[in-house]
Amino acid sequence: MAGVTSDDNAPPVQIGTGQAHKRVAADVLIRDNAGRILLVDPTYKPDWDLPGGMAEANEPPRVAAARELREELGLTIVVGRLLAIEWAPPHGPWDDHIMFVFDGGTLTAERAAGLRPIDAELARLEFVPLAEAAARLRSDVWQRLQRAHTALGTDLIDYHEGTG
Repeated sequence: MAGVTSDDNAPPVQIGTGQAHKRVAADVLIRDNAGRILLVDPTYKPDWDLPGGMAEANEPPRVAAARELREELGLTIVVGRLLAIEWAPPHGPWDDHIMFVFDGGTLTAERAAGLRPIDAELARLEFVPLAEAAARLRSDVWQRLQRAHTALGTDLIDYHEGTG
């Protein structure tokens, strides 16, 4: 709603003025038949990451996750249930944001072996054992992955507030 007026000649009152506008990111936890986790190596930052990325304006997080998989990996899957959600405080030049992690299921051996980056934002990808992911991921991403991985075996969604 752009605005509300009580008089046709009065200027509109803006609804939502001063409210927060959060950045939203959506990642996907994808495994292979051996239970290894898919990680991607972005070209624009030093650490590996989970596949996914930033939502566009007014784009639902699950839709953003599916779009990012198609754009960066050429992978079309049904993005599953929400495993984890995390609020991250402002850091560096960035305002605070909300991170979603969805279940991407398990890829067949053939599909996993054929996966390649198709976007210049990714240098490479690799399926790694969960324990090995700790050495490649930034600590906050590693902790988020652990919480999402734990949620796989439950009906729960992990909620966490990061500390920066």
